[in-house]
Amino acid sequence: MTAYAGRGVHGQVVRRLGARIVAGELAEGDILDVRALGEELDVSLTVLRESLKVLAGKGLIDARQKRGTFVRPRSAWNLLDADVIHWRMAGGDGERLMRDLTDIRAVVEPAAAHRAALRRTDADLTALDTALAAMERARGDLEAAAEADAAFHRALLTATGNELLARLDLVLEPGLRARDRLVHGGGDAGDPAPSHRRVLEAVRDRDAAGAERAMVELLAKAADDIGKATARRS
Repeated sequence: MTAYAGRGVHGQVVRRLGARIVAGELAEGDILDVRALGEELDVSLTVLRESLKVLAGKGLIDARQKRGTFVRPRSAWNLLDADVIHWRMAGGDGERLMRDLTDIRAVVEPAAAHRAALRRTDADLTALDTALAAMERARGDLEAAAEADAAFHRALLTATGNELLARLDLVLEPGLRARDRLVHGGGDAGDPAPSHRRVLEAVRDRDAAGAERAMVELLAKAADDIGKATARRS
């Protein structure tokens, strides 16, 4: 799910309040004094109310008669929202997020690679080839590398021929992009192209067991990269 595209004062208010909620500065159940917040942030009530609507859409807050506007429990947050993921990373919750991402990828992606090898079409191979070529061109370009990586894994899910599996990109992609920025932001991560190429070649050869094995190896490297990046940040 894409990040909120609001700019100017409106976007700044969304980002400031969202980050405070996710970091716990505004805790579950806290009642937000809208007028006081407007004065603190030096914005009009109209701007503030529109910003709060955006945060409500992300599951962070709600408003009820007689209770007012309040912070919702973490269980109600849209943890797949790109902004929430960014705020978690910035607020010190990145290690937990990366651990959860590693777990869900280990459950989903080897099985997806297995099915993709059995069901892929020529169009699927073209999409995977295009994403891999973009990955190879993107060395040193953090945003381009993250986009190419997301495109490869999105194409792999599509290649399963299962519409529900394909839509798991909504689950994986925001975390995957955050992971790429963390890992490649330090400039010392290994080249991701060879491990992705092994997956692609097994899928091309319709080698289901080989594709699953190559994905397991890719994920092991990804987990190792996350560990090194987390240690570097610490």
